[in-house]
Amino acid sequence: MRYLRPPVQLPGKAAVSLLLSADVQNLQMRWKGTNLFFNPKKITIMGTIQKGILGGFSGKVGTVIGGTWKGIDYMRSKANRRKFTPTQKQLEQQAKFTLAMGFVQPMAGLLEITFRDFAIKMSGVNNAFAYLLKKAITGTYPAFDIDYAVMLVSRGKLPNVLGPAVTSGAGSILTFSWTDNSGVAGAKETDQAVLVAYCPSLKQAIYTTAGGARNELTGELNVLPFSGLAVETWIGFISESGMEIANSISLGEVTVS
Repeated sequence: MRYLRPPVQLPGKAAVSLLLSADVQNLQMRWKGTNLFFNPKKITIMGTIQKGILGGFSGKVGTVIGGTWKGIDYMRSKANRRKFTPTQKQLEQQAKFTLAMGFVQPMAGLLEITFRDFAIKMSGVNNAFAYLLKKAITGTYPAFDIDYAVMLVSRGKLPNVLGPAVTSGAGSILTFSWTDNSGVAGAKETDQAVLVAYCPSLKQAIYTTAGGARNELTGELNVLPFSGLAVETWIGFISESGMEIANSISLGEVTVS
């Protein structure tokens, strides 16, 4: 069966929506002593009922929209178009959201892993996004900025290393170094370094979760696409099983060779 649009305008300013079978070619009805004729082919089809009157439907019927998502029939009301002027607080929140989204999107694949320990009923990316909004946005509207020294790119209870540092060398290679602290509070020699470089001017990130074992004392990250540009850098660690994560440490800004 099909709902047809628009509602048929009848004498006396009344309107009715017609529910017709797909094989109906013409329709005749009588309204207050007047014979009326309709051609369903000239009426726009809005929604289609696939399983009878008690089943779900697809399309729009009046102010109701129906559809199917993952095999589940659903209905929702049609959104009202509203014209409004956002408040100052809304403008500030929108600006913060835009700034935060520009940071988390390029490293979403990493954050999904490195923030999962704190992602209760949300994704790791959403948890990182919320952390950024709450902890690491500075400035006043419209000149908000990210405090990269405060922002984390990994979050967990695994110990990080001691004395981490980063230098930029030939071939746009960033070399990270650290002091091994294996055996301290659950830190293991086989934990892998999480190395991250984020380029604010390009809003792009390069990272690895296999940047070298804790006992290797050094790891490298090729950031050739950022050659000649300034990048923000971090180091974190992840256990060999991938189940334990360390809070990242910001190593500051480095200009890529």
